[in-house]
Amino acid sequence: MSRLAVVLFNLGGPDRPESVRPFLFNLFYDVAIISVPQPVRWCLAHLISKCRAPAARKIYEHLGGKSPLLYLTRSQANALQENLSDMDEIKVFICMRYWHPMSKEVVRSVKDFAPDQIVLLPLYPQYSGTTSGSSLRDWKEAAKKVGLSVPTSAICCYPTDSGWIQAQAELISKALKSVTQGNEGRVLFSAHGLPKKVIAAGDPYQWQVEKTVEAVVDRIGENRLDWAVCYQSRVGPLEWIGPSTEDELARAGEDGKSVIVVPIAFVSEHSETLVELDIEYREKAKRFGVTEYIRVPAVGTNPLFIKGLGDLVRGALACNSDLSCGIGSDTRVCPQNYQRCPRPV
Repeated sequence: MSRLAVVLFNLGGPDRPESVRPFLFNLFYDVAIISVPQPVRWCLAHLISKCRAPAARKIYEHLGGKSPLLYLTRSQANALQENLSDMDEIKVFICMRYWHPMSKEVVRSVKDFAPDQIVLLPLYPQYSGTTSGSSLRDWKEAAKKVGLSVPTSAICCYPTDSGWIQAQAELISKALKSVTQGNEGRVLFSAHGLPKKVIAAGDPYQWQVEKTVEAVVDRIGENRLDWAVCYQSRVGPLEWIGPSTEDELARAGEDGKSVIVVPIAFVSEHSETLVELDIEYREKAKRFGVTEYIRVPAVGTNPLFIKGLGDLVRGALACNSDLSCGIGSDTRVCPQNYQRCPRPV
């Protein structure tokens, strides 16, 4: 009988108001987020987290003073473990990048479990070095320090996985039916943004987001569907990829459209959906003249999505490589010009 450990990776979030500043420090101290040498990065992380903590605490006040991400990820882990219950002996672990439980803690728990094999599964459908790449690198370093040496397979991305796509299409189709009769709706696929320089350096995130959207639109199957891809959560002075979600809301207002907003890069509810999309952008949409604002929920524990995750784990175990793109083979999904795709050409 073999023992399998599956590790789900996510961003993490503060578990109380006092955790907001150290959570932000961990975020901005990550070299994948601020790529400057020490001790400058430490100083910048200290300064930014101190300056941003008061505003961030106000955001989390809407959520009871803490992030719901850990609780929701646990629900996904439980659902995935049930989906994989036909396997010999399996345990699904949660590993957060910037707040507990983090790699240093989780690798010890996995080592105590004594698995014969490990599958690493980021809860980021689209790969970026700033998200999945950072989490997988941190895990590798932590595992090396504690001597966790077990055959390990990682899933770097799954932008067009059938379970993920079907779950999104199902939720969007339901939302489209709720648009007030006589109104014309526009679907806004909103993803977290990145600075343009990250994409220009070869990060495949934006390309993968667009591939996800194309697959979802195709799955919905409405030839006349009005839709646009946009990007939210811009911070700092750098130029970010666009168009911005705010600009697309303004355009929808000018065009007299209702909007159906879809969090297309998030699989769980957190501050960027529950506060940014549900409160801040809803208020902006009203000011722009958008008469109807519908927000599609994150996929969460949607059975189609969970089944897709289970299939990804099974596919990784059957893959001949220790890093798969979530498409059921050893094939690289990204075009050659995306040098920061972790899969070799």
